[in-house]
Amino acid sequence: MPRLTIARIATDTVLGAGIYEQQVIARAPEALAAAGWTVEEAVIRSLRSPLAGTHRIPMGKVATAPASVRRLIGRALYPTDAIVHRMSLELPPSPHADVLTLHDVVSWKFPDESAPVPAAQDEIRRAAGVICVSAFSAGEAVDLLGIDEPHVVHNGVDARFYDATPLDAAGLAALGIDGPFVLTTGGASERKNLAGLAEAWPTVRRARPGLTLVLTGPPHPRRTALFHGLPNVVLAGMVDAAIVPHLMAAAEAVVVPSLYEGFGFPALEGMAVGTPVVSSNTSSLPEVVGDGGILVAPDGPSLAQGIIDATSGDPQVTITAARGRRRASDFTWERCLQGHAAVWAKVAARSSR
Repeated sequence: MPRLTIARIATDTVLGAGIYEQQVIARAPEALAAAGWTVEEAVIRSLRSPLAGTHRIPMGKVATAPASVRRLIGRALYPTDAIVHRMSLELPPSPHADVLTLHDVVSWKFPDESAPVPAAQDEIRRAAGVICVSAFSAGEAVDLLGIDEPHVVHNGVDARFYDATPLDAAGLAALGIDGPFVLTTGGASERKNLAGLAEAWPTVRRARPGLTLVLTGPPHPRRTALFHGLPNVVLAGMVDAAIVPHLMAAAEAVVVPSLYEGFGFPALEGMAVGTPVVSSNTSSLPEVVGDGGILVAPDGPSLAQGIIDATSGDPQVTITAARGRRRASDFTWERCLQGHAAVWAKVAARSSR
């Protein structure tokens, strides 16, 4: 009977990669049930982590250990008869049938991101299967890391975004929002291009004086510094995941100003809700957004014009948002899991020879 172990790092913060992990882990048993697979989860935590898990390892030392040491730890950590799908490059590889997900190559390209795991490039090349979440990321992996034939499997979007009603006035007030607003969600690393958005905002304010810019995401000094003193800006911090679809549905537009994304969950989620999306025309974002949003260059003037256009009331914006909602329906977690199941089956067939 085929056996799959999905290994992840214990965390209490769920952003883009965390959403993916939750969905794949929850749906894998059903996706593999017809083929008779057994599925188990390995939740790896550091020695001092207070979070629940199944194994403890010295995470920092393992992440920086030589490849040979990491293979030994993987041999002790994972079942010998299982396909092991690692959700993080920090985790040691399985010496038997190692599958991993590569969301992007930002660690190798952006100095303010987490440094790459020293052994990761060699481990990626040795893996029995590599899943990339976009064709763009797959191309980056081939060009930068020398991977042969990564599998492109797009992420999905949760069905609750399609059913989301706008957050009511009381809910908005609790976040400090009063009146019409545009929304940006996510992190504050340099590639998120909040600097471009901050440059754009005064121009938007002159054209749309009643509009507020709302930014959600973990508190970060870069975000705070960039938007300090700018009028009609709300830094809402981390917002409960259950509220996010309703917040997006209440927004006049969802803005994704990034310079670089491996996929782009906020753009897809905004499209699913039916809110106009203004997105940079860079990296994976055109692949996700297609004709379902307003694609602009990631500079201040272009972002400003995109937001002004999205909030103009032009009927064409409504038509574009409707296209975005239809396009988002192609990105389902069921389809995503079918793609994963095909990779797992292919690896299992090879490893049994």
